[in-house]
Amino acid sequence: MEKTNVMRFLDAHKIGYTAHEYSPALTDGQSVAEALGQEADRVFKTLVTTDGKRGYFVFVIPVNCTLHLKKAAAAVGAKSVEMIRQKDLLPLTGYIHGGCSPIGMKKPFPTVVNDTAQLFDTVIFSAGKVGFQVELPPDVLLTLVNGRYADLVNE
Repeated sequence: MEKTNVMRFLDAHKIGYTAHEYSPALTDGQSVAEALGQEADRVFKTLVTTDGKRGYFVFVIPVNCTLHLKKAAAAVGAKSVEMIRQKDLLPLTGYIHGGCSPIGMKKPFPTVVNDTAQLFDTVIFSAGKVGFQVELPPDVLLTLVNGRYADLVNE
């Protein structure tokens, strides 16, 4: 299996993980979860937002959920947040849409992981390239991104 920058980072820091590969033709998280034979609640996507004042925030939520913008803003102490424009993702994070990982962005941003991640021994999220995912315990992910848990999704 090809190694992504996220995998190389985890290897360099001697952090154990499980790598998963799927067809890069799959474009939605539900399909990725099915291809991996996993519950969609356990497969997470990475979303990048802004407060409109040059503040950026990363939210990691289950692929079958929608980010609740008011909950997200409250979780980072912002008045409001909105999704960044897709064209801004690569220059800001170093990742493209569909391959954005919370680990290894160009700069560290405040990161919040949906609290349901704590229900699982491990969670699966992008390895930084379309077609690749990594699986880690959620507390390890939180430590790596200096993040915290919060309720972030629509009911």
